[in-house]
Amino acid sequence: MENIAYLWLLAQQTLALPPAGFRKLIERIEDPRQLLHLPPEQWAALALSTQHRQALDRALSRHHPDEIIAESLHQANADLLCWHDADYPALLKEIYDAPPLLYYRGRRELLGGALFAVVGSRRPSRIGHGDAHAFGKALSNTGLTVVSGMALGVDGAAHLGALSGASSTIAVLGTGVDRCYPRGNAALYERIAAEGLLLSEFPLGSPPLRHQFPRRNRLISGMSLGVLVVEAAVRSGSLITAQQALEQNREVFAIPGSIHNPASRGCNRLIKQGAKLVESLDDILEEYSAWLVHTQAEALSGVEARSLPGANSNSPVYQALGFEPVAADLLAQHLGLAIAELLSLLSELEVEGWVEQNQGGWQRCR
Repeated sequence: MENIAYLWLLAQQTLALPPAGFRKLIERIEDPRQLLHLPPEQWAALALSTQHRQALDRALSRHHPDEIIAESLHQANADLLCWHDADYPALLKEIYDAPPLLYYRGRRELLGGALFAVVGSRRPSRIGHGDAHAFGKALSNTGLTVVSGMALGVDGAAHLGALSGASSTIAVLGTGVDRCYPRGNAALYERIAAEGLLLSEFPLGSPPLRHQFPRRNRLISGMSLGVLVVEAAVRSGSLITAQQALEQNREVFAIPGSIHNPASRGCNRLIKQGAKLVESLDDILEEYSAWLVHTQAEALSGVEARSLPGANSNSPVYQALGFEPVAADLLAQHLGLAIAELLSLLSELEVEGWVEQNQGGWQRCR
């Protein structure tokens, strides 16, 4: 049986229409072979010429015209989804420039579930990296599939967190699905291909061109119920995704951060502009109670962004610390301790999981 998605790819390659023109075509016609039976006036209405008709007729008249397409996809362990397939994400169809064709590797069925995006800095702080992993896992444990862009930093941490949870993850790529970028995420790329889903609108072999990454961001937000921004500078791809989410009528969430941390300024600005401030998983889930049957207790563990430790919070050293790094010599001076004694106490608290080193100083663990 011929695959309609493969025939549409063949039609796309043959007609070489601008993206908007091809999208208009596939939204109106279910099977490209139907085009050959349309009267001339309908071809003109679709901005198609006699030359287009002749070229498409030759391409589709071959014996099993989809076999060449199928072979090239299967050699890359990839496959193709088109606008008319039942698995095409329903929310993605709502955006005005949804891609007519999507290439994928992995678990196609994940597209049928509830999806939620997590994005952020490529160079997050240690806390930001930890928050991305924790929220990725917690969202996964509620049954949400976590969507991100497989970039270094927050994206990668969110993917790994989701893979360690009950659900899985989708990586939307700015390259072809047969190209791993960045190379530093090669192990993550292979794991997502096996356990999650790699997705791209770009043809096989597409290299990592700069303009393709902002373009793919609209898919991350478009297929998702909402977007959580973990850390982001004022000028960043994550804020582009957040802006696109707002334009697509999606919910935007942001984790607040220190005014001294450049990677938090984008999140703080989003909150000032109306994004929902997130301190715990509940801040997200309460917006989607109708989508979720229940929330597993495990999902709530370790995600309170400002939770305080218990018994050891009475330690004078712990009490002197906040959530921003303090140099050891300043801390020793404040507490009236010898630096060697202070470092010994800090080491004990670090081993027990109460404090951590960050940016050359010491602070409480979140």
